[in-house]
Amino acid sequence: MQSTELDPTLSQTLNAAEKAGLKLVIGNKNYSSWSMRPWVVMKAFGIPFEEVRVGLGKPETSSMIAQYSSAGRVPVLVAGTTSVWDSLAICEYLAEQFPDKGLWPRDVEARAVARSICAEMHSGFTGMRTAMWMNIRASFPGKGRTPEAQADIARVCEIWEDCLTRSGPHHFLFGDFSIADAYFAPVVMRFRTYGVWLPPAVQAYVDRVVAHPAVAQWIDGALKETERMEKYDSYPD
Repeated sequence: MQSTELDPTLSQTLNAAEKAGLKLVIGNKNYSSWSMRPWVVMKAFGIPFEEVRVGLGKPETSSMIAQYSSAGRVPVLVAGTTSVWDSLAICEYLAEQFPDKGLWPRDVEARAVARSICAEMHSGFTGMRTAMWMNIRASFPGKGRTPEAQADIARVCEIWEDCLTRSGPHHFLFGDFSIADAYFAPVVMRFRTYGVWLPPAVQAYVDRVVAHPAVAQWIDGALKETERMEKYDSYPD
């Protein structure tokens, strides 16, 4: 970790995070889609935490992550003596610990749908993941359009259109911003990087996600990073 001088406001935030015992271990913001999800949730809902960023793809990466989780992957949420090492499990843990913040939709039916689409995102969409990896700084318009990726893009649009039909065309997937929107935020990043054409209502939703302060802060952090991972910084012809 780099040591930097902190402004008073940030110092207060980190002090609060230390008292709460919350530490979020993440990878590079430019590349780590799984890290983005709980980070955005915590920022969006004002949950204080200390950020520990581990550079991916380096000789020391595995040993650094092993200090926080034997699973060997990021993100990891350290809460006192408890470690939670899966992005969806982290989000569920946070929802339990901060029930008044409404991380999930409050309506029972909406909450069930939100959990379902997050679980689908968590376990599926391998075609898009494989052919359209996250690289916020890059621009690969038209690349990655394998049949499997195209099918995943269509399914994402179907999910978003269905949710927006229920919540309203000017809102997030379930009205207010929730875990579900944070969970699909890396997909929004991919659609921008790969220049995916989207129906107007879906594109408007993408624009709302990008403009959300927590997402915008993550993007800003990604753009300021200087590390490069060559295998993700170019797209083979």
